[in-house]
Amino acid sequence: MADDIPFNKQLDLKPDTVDEVMPGVRRVMADNPGPFTFKGTLSYIVGRGSVAIVDPGPDDARHIGALLDAVRNETVTAIFVTHTHRDHSPAVPAIRAATGATVYAEGLHRAARPLHIGEHNPLDASADRGFRPDVVLKDGEVVAGDRWTIEAVTTPGHTANHMAYALRGTTHCSQVITLWAGRPRSWRRPTER
Repeated sequence: MADDIPFNKQLDLKPDTVDEVMPGVRRVMADNPGPFTFKGTLSYIVGRGSVAIVDPGPDDARHIGALLDAVRNETVTAIFVTHTHRDHSPAVPAIRAATGATVYAEGLHRAARPLHIGEHNPLDASADRGFRPDVVLKDGEVVAGDRWTIEAVTTPGHTANHMAYALRGTTHCSQVITLWAGRPRSWRRPTER
């Protein structure tokens, strides 16, 4: 089974630098390598001129500065958060304060299920419990910017509030911007296959 899904370990992006993954989508990698972040958390910038940021990343001044430098002379209108782990959402307050952008996400951090008596969640420390979106998105809701449209795709599992974002209007059916290292992949809803 493991042979069916190859894991591409190629990621030649240096921390806090910008590269273009595909036309209209750039990324900046935080300098936080680890077992859960691979070489670092990836923050995405969608569009040109009037843009959206997906997953601003950790509360790290260097990464926040690099992300804001990447959008200098552009208008950030939206911030999308895939989930509320400390490597994806804590930079939201700084990016929101610098840009005035509206923050979109599935909701607050919450447990995937109630804990049983005597059970504790060893990963609870990774949660960003202070995160608050301006707009709570439901599966299938669409947010349109200037020359970009993003559809919310509920994908619970990694966290209860996990969401992927499908970028509409590309040369493929849709491109998904999600949290995993690498590049966006072609995607279609099961009803479109």
